[in-house]
Amino acid sequence: MATTSDIRNGLCIKYNSDIYKVIEFLHVKPGKGPAFVRTKLKSVTNGKVVDNTFPAGRKIEDVRVETQKFQYLYADGDLYNFMNVQDYNQIALPKTVLDAPGLLKEGEVVTIVINSEDDMPLSVDMPQSVVLEVVKTEPGLKGNTATNATKPAVVESGATVNVPLFINEGDKIKVETAKGSYQERVKE
Repeated sequence: MATTSDIRNGLCIKYNSDIYKVIEFLHVKPGKGPAFVRTKLKSVTNGKVVDNTFPAGRKIEDVRVETQKFQYLYADGDLYNFMNVQDYNQIALPKTVLDAPGLLKEGEVVTIVINSEDDMPLSVDMPQSVVLEVVKTEPGLKGNTATNATKPAVVESGATVNVPLFINEGDKIKVETAKGSYQERVKE
């Protein structure tokens, strides 16, 4: 058993007869009244995100998990297939378990959180950012970069990302996986 002081990002807990992963949390100590912890929890079974407030010191039931590295192989409908990089076992996970399935390209190595009690995969942790090639976008106009204007661009994984006007087809860009937003152009 853990308490609210043990809450951190990525912690998996049992709450309302389901397993949730902590996405965000904030310890609040108001000037008047007791302290509390405001959390944003994501269900690992159905992907729903709920906001919840725990009183300070409340007991919470944490779930023992282990992490393993897996390589993304391919998508088959709503199932995404991964291979363990240690023992080469393959697993298929539903699309709802992934945070940003559109930014996943073949060969990408991700971390999968697995419940230690029943060996069920709980969630897929993507890298902080991924490098993707722009395959389709409108041509940019030279000198039209004084403002923070953006345009949509389709990347090699099929996702659409808003990029600055100077990005062209064939450019490689770094995309933040948490927000799905453009970070920078990558030169090789």
